Amino acid sequence: MAVKAIPNGYTTITPYLIVKGGKDAIMFYQKAFNATEVTRMDGPDGKVGHAEIQIGNARMMLADENPHMGFLSPQTPGSAGVSMLLYVENVDSLFAQALAAGGKQLKPLQDQFYGDRSGTLQDPFGHVWTLATHIADYSEDEIKERACAAMKGDKA
Repeated sequence: MAVKAIPNGYTTITPYLIVKGGKDAIMFYQKAFNATEVTRMDGPDGKVGHAEIQIGNARMMLADENPHMGFLSPQTPGSAGVSMLLYVENVDSLFAQALAAGGKQLKPLQDQFYGDRSGTLQDPFGHVWTLATHIADYSEDEIKERACAAMKGDKA
């Protein structure tokens, strides 16, 4: 079975929220908007490293603030706290196109432990976009293994 560039359950654009108190945010969205938790990976510090929730037919991602990686919540001065994930058929081509149009590269394109090839840029108006193509399907257990290997600096 071929890997889909845009994985099942996702739309082309997915909002990614950065929050202070990721676990509390998930509970709030569950209580307020009937969200369901799709997946969550907590970091070694117990904070939400990455989570996905479903509200109706829309998927949303969120993570706890991580200043060392440049991920700041809107409660931190100077941050919008929201970025966009744009799934496309050919990330290499569109990433080059976006840079040529005036985007500023924040993170180069690379294959990720969770099965995407992605890179991050900032548009001329200050908004952050992660462009991605899904290139491999992994089980939740495989993703956790690959995440641990990536954190240790092993090639995942």
